Amino acid sequence: MIQQFADWLIYAVCGLDASTHLGAALNFFVYDTIKIVILLFFISILMGIINAYFPIERLRVYLTTHKMYGAQYLLASIFGAITPFCSCSSIPLFIGFVKGGIPLGVTFAFLITSPLVNEVAVAMFLGSFGLQVTLVYVVSGILLGVLGGIILGRMNLYRFLSPWVLQLQAQSMAQSEQWESGRISFRERLPRIAKDACGIVRGVLLYIIIGIAVGAIIHGYVPEGFFEQYMSANHWYAVPLSVILAVPMYANAAGILPVIQVFVSKGIPLGTAIAFMMAVVGLSFPEATMLKKVMTWRLIAIFFGTISLFIILSGYLFNLFL
Repeated sequence: MIQQFADWLIYAVCGLDASTHLGAALNFFVYDTIKIVILLFFISILMGIINAYFPIERLRVYLTTHKMYGAQYLLASIFGAITPFCSCSSIPLFIGFVKGGIPLGVTFAFLITSPLVNEVAVAMFLGSFGLQVTLVYVVSGILLGVLGGIILGRMNLYRFLSPWVLQLQAQSMAQSEQWESGRISFRERLPRIAKDACGIVRGVLLYIIIGIAVGAIIHGYVPEGFFEQYMSANHWYAVPLSVILAVPMYANAAGILPVIQVFVSKGIPLGTAIAFMMAVVGLSFPEATMLKKVMTWRLIAIFFGTISLFIILSGYLFNLFL
């Protein structure tokens, strides 16, 4: 319905052509802005309800006081794999985790894997490249989340969270203690939960608009075939260059997979193409812009740098063994 509304508004009401750069960019902007704002609002309400009846504080305490031998990172990564979100769409749930005080490394494991692996991309990968390549893609995506979460979790990065999200954490914990006492009914809680959700949306709305605008410009105006000329050469730097070139892009795994098929058919090594896809769906300028409300630029740079390094290493390994 959101896509139909965007098509109606841009193509019918505004009279723009879908084949033009401006039409494609504005359609992308309207669709993604509405989708992410709605997603953020309802996930914030859901996290508020969960925090009221199943306080995340308890989960946070459990995860930080019990030895799970890395299982928490694997569970977060698998949860990310089964959620059908792109990098920007997964940020609302990421904010909910951070707000609830879930350990930062576990939260990063979800944020890394969520855009990389989803059921639609797996089905398309299976049909395009076969079972072996699909298994490599899925396992490597989950492992990237686990390893990235473990490494980032050990860097003591809480000091690089923004004051805004730290304030949300404090408010969430205070509410959790009050609601756990049982003095407030659900009917009394719901308006407060909805008000908090609206506050979160207002807090990140500007960042969402700026981030999606950047993605829309890239989506509508980057010429077809622009990246192929830099990825096709058989040089040692093809994989890291592909990752660098992919960061300005913005798409989900299912949306970029047809492009990867074209790359491979034109002789680009499969590992280089997969590394490009992982960088497109896992790292992007729009994602960085939205994360700025939650993190400082230093933390964003650490996050992007760590995952970029993992993706580059994966690309070299894929080229070696596939």
